[in-house]
Amino acid sequence: MSDPDASAAPVTGAARPPGTNAALVLADGSVFWGRGWGATGTAVGEVCFNTSITGYQEILTDPSYAGQIITFTFPHIGNVGANAEDIETTTPAVRGCVLRTDITQPANWRAAEHLDGWLKSHNLAAVAGIDTRRLTRHIRDGGAPSGAIVHAPDGTIDDAALAAEAAAWPGLEGMDLAREVTCGQTYSWDESVWSLGHGYGRQEKPRYHVVAVDFGAKRNILRCLAAAGCRVTVVPATATGAEVLEHKPDGVFLSNGPGDPAATGTYAVPMIQDLLAAGMPVFGICLGHQILARALGARTHKMHLGHRGANHPVKDLETGRVEITSQNHGFVVDRDSLPARVVETHTSLFDGTLEGLKVEGLPVFSVQHHPEASPGPQDSHYLFDRFVTMMAGKT
Repeated sequence: MSDPDASAAPVTGAARPPGTNAALVLADGSVFWGRGWGATGTAVGEVCFNTSITGYQEILTDPSYAGQIITFTFPHIGNVGANAEDIETTTPAVRGCVLRTDITQPANWRAAEHLDGWLKSHNLAAVAGIDTRRLTRHIRDGGAPSGAIVHAPDGTIDDAALAAEAAAWPGLEGMDLAREVTCGQTYSWDESVWSLGHGYGRQEKPRYHVVAVDFGAKRNILRCLAAAGCRVTVVPATATGAEVLEHKPDGVFLSNGPGDPAATGTYAVPMIQDLLAAGMPVFGICLGHQILARALGARTHKMHLGHRGANHPVKDLETGRVEITSQNHGFVVDRDSLPARVVETHTSLFDGTLEGLKVEGLPVFSVQHHPEASPGPQDSHYLFDRFVTMMAGKT
């Protein structure tokens, strides 16, 4: 049966459907008309899709989405409302989001507000009523495009001008976005993971001190470090190796974050190389994994689509175990560029890309996926314990 939604008309050159006051316009001129939610206005960024079926608030507040417009493939976005607990940063860096259906009234006991009001409070525009299956196929076949999202209550939308604006956007390749989402100053963290009936806990008896380099760190990563027995000191992405080592950590964590690892690596790679020279235990994820690889001499490149969702199978090559993981990245480490003594530890069962590495003879490892699972499965939580074990071996 054909889709009755107005946006199911041909992507390019179609007449504007009645009742639309919002749109997603791609750089190639494709126009997806819809209904606006959240804040009004226009934003430009890279259009990607996320396949998760839970955790839209965590996704929207993930700093790794800086410079991006998220298409949710799951249709029921907004059904559990929003609250002050399920956030990964106080100031979302995402440019906007695209939805299949209108946001409904929340139906969850933890809901504190409607998602529409939450979007408005963070100045985020959303466009609903779009055929997200068609858009996802468009991205799948052509790669993640630049696009402009617009919500204009009066209906005034110049799609040709928006297409030109999207085409002029430079794209994420070569873009250092970690500077935009990192913390402004060093701070301490002791909040641990959430539990039913208790909320978030506190780490009051830490065994180890971890410095977390904030390239766009998600809060639940810091919570997992605290829950694993760590006192956490968070430092800005631009911290030097000497500044990190001044804190006398037992180990250093390299966080997730947005943008091109080659661009961020211009200042982060020397810092990491100083840590390696000092024999410091190091654990990196996502962007931290990519920059660590570059510090070790490997290369990275932008992917056709990237990986974004909470259902990505990854194989641990050392144990043979397959983990279902949460992922959000658009760049990847080139397997063929790994230098001697750097060993691949995890691989994607979706497309065979490199998902983890370690350095032989050094307490250093990293993964591409998100073991903090916010949102997502908890199959990879053991990696935080592995990091603690490495620190224990050094003290």
